[in-house]
Amino acid sequence: MSIITNIEDLRVLAEKRVPRMFYDYADSGSWTESTYKANESDFKGIKFRQRVAVDMSNRNTNSKMIGEPVKMPVAIAPTGSTGMQFADGEILAAQAAKKFGIPFSLSTMSICSIETVAKSLNYHPFWFQLYVLKDRKFVENLIDRAKEAKCSALILTLDLQIIGQRHKDVKNGLSAPPKLTFPNIINMMTKPKWCMNMLKTKNRQFGNIVGHVKGVEDMSSLAEWTSKQFDPTLNWNDVEWIKKKWGGKLILKGIQDIDDAQIAVDVGADALIVSNHGGRQLDGAESSIKSLPNIINKVGSKIEVHMDGGIRSGQDVLKALALGAKGTYIGRSFLYGLGALGENGVTKALEIIHKELDLTMAFCGKTSISQVNKEILLSNSF
Repeated sequence: MSIITNIEDLRVLAEKRVPRMFYDYADSGSWTESTYKANESDFKGIKFRQRVAVDMSNRNTNSKMIGEPVKMPVAIAPTGSTGMQFADGEILAAQAAKKFGIPFSLSTMSICSIETVAKSLNYHPFWFQLYVLKDRKFVENLIDRAKEAKCSALILTLDLQIIGQRHKDVKNGLSAPPKLTFPNIINMMTKPKWCMNMLKTKNRQFGNIVGHVKGVEDMSSLAEWTSKQFDPTLNWNDVEWIKKKWGGKLILKGIQDIDDAQIAVDVGADALIVSNHGGRQLDGAESSIKSLPNIINKVGSKIEVHMDGGIRSGQDVLKALALGAKGTYIGRSFLYGLGALGENGVTKALEIIHKELDLTMAFCGKTSISQVNKEILLSNSF
């Protein structure tokens, strides 16, 4: 195996090892994928100021996100079907995050359940991401389950009232259960290690849903239920209801507009995430890193602002922090590592990002995350 030095190396390896339908699910955007691509490419135009003859010893990347200490201001983003990239994927990613010292976020649409992940971590706190579904009793139950699992924050995703079309998923026949077409079967046969790992685990369904909803006992009945559940009527009154029901720290995900950012402040959220769902919803929307400065200018002094979308390096993390973000999230970057090498791959992704963050911060003349601001960037590049 070749030496892995960056996230792209992990992506290439994951593409070889994960069945096409599941790799494409993670590595795709909606429609033309213009926003998905811009999330990553717009980081490239932001340039650093190199500083020299500065004492670069005693560097420290420690920080806090919503008051929780972190080794670096990076959290693992909630991603659906993580357990289809690698068997028990949510458990492995959560364990890697715990050992590294950063937050792990579990998706409502995870393969491993809240309870399974909590038990694997010995109830070490993690974050839970909630989708608002039409079945409000199920939503209430999910919130209660997250409390019982000792989750320390709830991430409420606001930008999936309806689902954007991702052409690759349609062409691959990705569904619940997946369509085992002849091309898909042939492709899976070329991934023997993935297949063997999946055969060994019991976690092959959406663990937060199957068995927790009346009439949903397998993947077939799940498909019919979920197709009717995403709620287009979601509004800010629902957010206030969920905040009251949860009672703990609340992070609102999917904010791209300054008016929505102000409303997030008004409803009393603890943090917001500047996010366009990884370019998987509104194609043609502005990239997250381009949206970040205006939202920081509008509400950065009133609420903790995080961002996700397009982060593929520690340099990207540093650029987001310089523009005012207090935390960042990685989705595809950790999924590439997971698909490539399981838990070791997630750890490798975190090590790569941390090293890049640490060294770049030093080259810019700073030794602590608390010192990072716009001064480390060329003013004409953002």
